[in-house]
Amino acid sequence: MLDVALKLLKELTSKSFKAYIVGGFVRDYILGIESNDIDITTNATPKEIKEIFADSCVPNEEYGSVIVNKKGIKFELTTFRKEIEYNDKRRPIEIKYIDDLYTDLLRRDFVINTLCIDEKGRILDYLGGQEDIEKKIIRCVGDADSKFKEDSLRILRAIRFATILDFELSDEIIKAIHKNKSSVRTLSYQRKKNELDKIFSSPNRDRGIRLLLEFGLQEELDLPNLSSIIDSSVNSSIGIWSILNNDKYPFNKNELDLINNINKAKKYNNLDPYILYKYGLYVNSCAGSIKGIDLKKITASYNNLIIKSRDEIDISSDQIMNLLDREPGKYLKDIYEDIEKEILYRRLVNKKEIIMAYINSKYR
Repeated sequence: MLDVALKLLKELTSKSFKAYIVGGFVRDYILGIESNDIDITTNATPKEIKEIFADSCVPNEEYGSVIVNKKGIKFELTTFRKEIEYNDKRRPIEIKYIDDLYTDLLRRDFVINTLCIDEKGRILDYLGGQEDIEKKIIRCVGDADSKFKEDSLRILRAIRFATILDFELSDEIIKAIHKNKSSVRTLSYQRKKNELDKIFSSPNRDRGIRLLLEFGLQEELDLPNLSSIIDSSVNSSIGIWSILNNDKYPFNKNELDLINNINKAKKYNNLDPYILYKYGLYVNSCAGSIKGIDLKKITASYNNLIIKSRDEIDISSDQIMNLLDREPGKYLKDIYEDIEKEILYRRLVNKKEIIMAYINSKYR
């Protein structure tokens, strides 16, 4: 992926433009963390980028970003810019395209995110990002108080980076978070959820939750029961959300279905064959981990199921209807649920002739 990005940089520099990989990818590259998200900064304007890359698209030209697809990889190219003023602690009211990389880096949030790679693969460090990585510390670019006033999401981003990277927050950031934490309440629930999902899914999650609690952010996040998930053995962010049980945050249909099923499955024995079959391994693992059940036991019990889906039952709906000489109806669902339980509890062998005999004796 890096090789493809470097070729893209060379295409831009061959046209006399400046271009650099910037931000999180470079930070993770130095840390030896695999990353599939490469951002590129350049002095080429969106119009000039589109002239060079015919298949590019512009998700938000207002903010100087263009998506370029190169060998199946999508790169976001952003024009060097200076942000004039922020609105609603969220986004700049006005931006100005500039020709200077250093000035562009000054608008960014944290020093560890200002590292760059040029077209020759050389790391450029104007603000001391490598030293911060060595010291495992997160500092703002410039004044932390001003940065958080510009965009309060940076408060959650700081905690997220401290969590995922296991870095310390600078004293200045700690003071600025305490001073500006109330502004987190003004963020949309979607923006807050995006950051929280990354914290909740981190192996270092408990540290992130403790930081949120130390700063008293549970109130600003509308998560009064946040402390209930500390030291939880739950192994997914969806499992965490099922414990927090907050309907203010936006979830897609799949997430809602999983949360609802986890909450239902919590009421049952997550080692029971029928419950494992009905709700599946993932949901039962989440529900079981909330209750402290060993995940290895849940997995072993699931793997030991005779059947894992209705398709594996050795009889079809048509065969049941022919056997009973009946038209389609709700009775089919009832019969299938009965057969499922009998097979799962090993009271009925999953063979067509045996199942037909069972149905014939019970439902005729």
